[in-house]
Amino acid sequence: MQVQNKVIVVSGGGNGIGRELVLNLLAKGATVAAVDISETALQETVKLAGNKEHDLSTHVVNITDRDAVATLPERIISKHGAVDGIINCAGIIQPFVRIKDLDFAAIERVMNINFYGTLYMTKAFLPHLLKRPEAHITNISSMGGFLPVPGQTIYGASKAAVKLLTEGLHSELLNTHVRVTVVFPGAIGTNIAANSGVSISARSESGNRQRSIKALAPSKAAQIIIDGIEQNRYRILVGSDSAFMDFIYRVSPSRAAKFIFNQMQSLLPE
Repeated sequence: MQVQNKVIVVSGGGNGIGRELVLNLLAKGATVAAVDISETALQETVKLAGNKEHDLSTHVVNITDRDAVATLPERIISKHGAVDGIINCAGIIQPFVRIKDLDFAAIERVMNINFYGTLYMTKAFLPHLLKRPEAHITNISSMGGFLPVPGQTIYGASKAAVKLLTEGLHSELLNTHVRVTVVFPGAIGTNIAANSGVSISARSESGNRQRSIKALAPSKAAQIIIDGIEQNRYRILVGSDSAFMDFIYRVSPSRAAKFIFNQMQSLLPE
């Protein structure tokens, strides 16, 4: 689906990839409804939109609140007249600890935001998207959604759930005019750890610098994602690390898992 002159909803539009998606869509001539839990972050996105501000609306919503999400489509449609696409980008990581050390509050928070938030948004907007001449749903999974990352096992489980939710939805909608895309970002240079309330130790930071994986700029990630949407891609691998690990995991899952363990073990407490 070409995004020019379309109305696109972006969750997580106040930070990171979500913000860059908003700005890229605006630059391509789309009208955007940016959704985020933080009013301050959304207002920063508005400032960055510059002369495209008139094509942007902001909506402060906690996507884990099913009732609040249910009212969102009508609010956006009353503002913009229609909704042609949604990009579910809002997400958080977990503290870098093993499952045995992760409390249930953290587990539920990750699952509620990453999986249920995506599900609530999809369910809320799908009836409206089915009424459009063409429409698109894009859900952001993760490289960690198809590959085990130690210390991010619950995060990976939530993103694997997003993966299969999106792939199942794609199959269910094959005979409709709603296209569906799942996205697998690798390492992206965002502040997701801080936004997730996750602290990274000095030892972990040192380990990060020693690893060979170079984070992709969020603006480049957004460009790759929107290019994929416009090509109606089924899967989008964002970053050379995501593409490489997707290949290796298909060839040898155990070898891929060991490789990621060696890359990530410095992030785990002793």
